Amino acid sequence: MNISYPWIDRDAATGRLGVKPATLYAYVSRDLIRSVADPDDPRRSLYSKLDIDRFIDRRNRPRGRAEIAAGAISWGEPVLESGISTVRDGRLIFRDQDACTLAETCSLEDIAAHHWRAETLPSTKLSDLIDADTPRARAFLYLSKIAGAAPPSLGRARAALVPEAAILLSGFANALLGQRLDGPIHTRIGRAWSLSDRHTDLIRRALVLISDHELNASTFAVRVATSTGASLAASSLAGLAALSGPLHGNATLEAAEFLHAAIAAPTSEAVIEDTLSKGRLVPGIGHPLYLDGDTRGRALLAALKPQAKVMAVLAACERMIGKRPNVDLALAALSLELGLARHVSFSIFAIGRMSGWLAHAMEQAESGQLIRPRAVFRTPE
Repeated sequence: MNISYPWIDRDAATGRLGVKPATLYAYVSRDLIRSVADPDDPRRSLYSKLDIDRFIDRRNRPRGRAEIAAGAISWGEPVLESGISTVRDGRLIFRDQDACTLAETCSLEDIAAHHWRAETLPSTKLSDLIDADTPRARAFLYLSKIAGAAPPSLGRARAALVPEAAILLSGFANALLGQRLDGPIHTRIGRAWSLSDRHTDLIRRALVLISDHELNASTFAVRVATSTGASLAASSLAGLAALSGPLHGNATLEAAEFLHAAIAAPTSEAVIEDTLSKGRLVPGIGHPLYLDGDTRGRALLAALKPQAKVMAVLAACERMIGKRPNVDLALAALSLELGLARHVSFSIFAIGRMSGWLAHAMEQAESGQLIRPRAVFRTPE
């Protein structure tokens, strides 16, 4: 560490900023303030006084609406109010309870009822099979077929939307699985993929953990669509479109590809070093919202207890990068442990997140507000 560089301890940093430690950690996680390990006590961190002073200067100077919006749109302050989930002090909270605690016992149907503020989910009929070659194609076809005839969400009460949401969640799961199944969704997955009871329970846990994650890209797309009065199916289709991108849901596949490559290589360190040398981030490692590691990934890996080769890869990542696995790499480890194809982690992610999309759609519909940001016009060169 450069001794001449002005680093200060946590108490000095929070005092200078006028914030609590949790807020300081959030600034660090969003790369607004740099931190380093204290050379005298590696368990503690020191913080850049220069970054803090610059941050205070930016915070105190007058800002126009465009600058505020630009700062909020990328890992900034929340741009919409929501009572469904949040990340607070390194924990994922579903309404008022810890998500990891809920994942110990809840099914996806339980957590959907929790997200939707419903006592229980109403029973649904089996949906027709969708004819397409891949799970992703079936998911798109299922939602587009429903969206073409579904009534708008505008002006409809939650009591009318919940039964419709239950049908969509059930049908969407079956579309991805390619089978007409009934019962709890995790048991459907277990039957479709011929899983043991223990592995089926791991799927249950994963579905709950992935069910919602505040205003991520796909959820924001859902809320924008719903704000126009679009149907639940159409809004969910917007979410699926966003999820299909390589920087969102496809990150699970990239994590799986990395994990398989690292296990197959003579040393996982070589694969990590090769990835970094090409100027790329190692897939499935770290998350901007979690200073001490993605709590979802940690909870899923603790229940999974991966094989030694996988644990060696995870340890090498933490040792070389200094960050812990996120839920994408945990899902990749889950699919590997269960002997499933690499792409199934996308199906798990999509089925679980569908419950959250529908919760946000209903919450947005209740607000009655149109989401309509302004653009900063830039003269073409």
